[in-house]
Amino acid sequence: MNNKLQEYSRLSGFVGAAMTISGLVRQNIEGVWGWMNITLVAAGAVLLISALAINFGDLVSFFRGRSGKAGANLGGLLIAFIAILGLLNYLGYRYHKRFDLTPEGLYTLSDQSKKILSGLQKDVRVIKFDKVEDQVLSDQMIVFKNQTQRLKYERIDPQQKPEVARQFSVQRMGETVIVSGERVERPQATSEQDLINAIMKVTRDQLKTICFVSGHGERDIADADAEGYQAIDKALQNENYQTRSINLVTENQVPADCSVIALSGPKTALFPQEVSLIGKFLDEGGKALIQIDPDTDPGVTDILKSWNIDLSKDTVIDVSGVGRLFGTGPAVPLVGEYGDHPITRDMKRTATFFPLARSVKKLAGESGGLTQIELLKTSERSWGETALQGQDAKFDEGQDNQGPLTLGITTTRKVGDKEARLVVIGDSDFANNNYVRLAGNGDLFLNTINWLAQEEDLISIRPKSATNRSVTMTESQQRTFFLLVVLIMPLAVIGMGAYVWWKRR
Repeated sequence: MNNKLQEYSRLSGFVGAAMTISGLVRQNIEGVWGWMNITLVAAGAVLLISALAINFGDLVSFFRGRSGKAGANLGGLLIAFIAILGLLNYLGYRYHKRFDLTPEGLYTLSDQSKKILSGLQKDVRVIKFDKVEDQVLSDQMIVFKNQTQRLKYERIDPQQKPEVARQFSVQRMGETVIVSGERVERPQATSEQDLINAIMKVTRDQLKTICFVSGHGERDIADADAEGYQAIDKALQNENYQTRSINLVTENQVPADCSVIALSGPKTALFPQEVSLIGKFLDEGGKALIQIDPDTDPGVTDILKSWNIDLSKDTVIDVSGVGRLFGTGPAVPLVGEYGDHPITRDMKRTATFFPLARSVKKLAGESGGLTQIELLKTSERSWGETALQGQDAKFDEGQDNQGPLTLGITTTRKVGDKEARLVVIGDSDFANNNYVRLAGNGDLFLNTINWLAQEEDLISIRPKSATNRSVTMTESQQRTFFLLVVLIMPLAVIGMGAYVWWKRR
């Protein structure tokens, strides 16, 4: 009878444990106890405790034996291991830390984003209207909130709170809304750049306009070809500028809404009245970027001389060889040395490239109240070729300009309570669609515009995009890959295995 009772009690112990676990699992899933869950847990606990009580003597004998002690030690180690994992998990949750191991730093906030977030002067709400949490967005918001106390993130189920969804005119599940005061933005994506752009739009009082002068073969912001400026146009809009082309002949003035005018790579000379309008704009405290390529004369010499700047009649050649690492040649000088200026302060470890550039220089003599900084310097192994013939170039002592050479100069002048600003660069190709993504070229152009527009908080190194690491193979390479991986290598392994088996049989 005793043996029978112990057998039944052991069986009831297993049943009791199963019932208890089932009740707890059901409660965790349903979120409420209910009579069924309470019954399962209570009955299971009674059966389990009864089984332990009836078999207590056997349990004591088991744990006194060698097998029991080994099992107890293993159980203790298992409990300790689980406890350590639990502690590490708690510490990881309590002290959140992420490590970005991608070469481009894709999951680390860019300097620009950090500056914008830390400089917020208005409260911002980021609301995700969805039934379930967007973990990627939630993690991104944790990183954002580490930079500012003015940002609040929340997820709202529009079905549970339809009045809030109506308040923000939410049309679909999963919509993200960014709010500051009365201003609302609805980013279509939730990448770092999209979120930062939306935050800038709801917190900035007004959007500034960058006007690109046209009519003389300048770079076209609508041109998607290699020589065009469409990529720059999109980048400026991402920085929350408005952009447009202006023709000074037809408008007969610099439009009042132009915060900055850009004269980028004119191929023919401007008319005298256009030159006069640009000069007047600067003299009244305006801001301008002038980019002049080699072998062109846009007729702005008088303006530049009044700002103590001269354009050299040369083409800069760089034989340092560093450009070969990026697939460029001697006619694309590299700049790795920058003047101490807000435009380039964050670019000390970033190179920039200037295809077919000319050098610029400060004129000797008094600067007339101007503050000038030589912004871009080429290497010592460069020179300004004054008589370039085809593809042949060599340094001629006394005729060519020995490097390092200056490719860009910034100049400021006080005009009453305003500050006129001018940047002159001896190249416009560096920011075209073909070169703008090379190294720091895009950052240099955008930082220049930000400084001219007096938006210094936007000057920085911008978020990186993922490098395309896809492998493209020709048809011949695909056949070779198939033969090696699918046929030759497996057959070789099978053959070696068969040979070993034959030798050992």
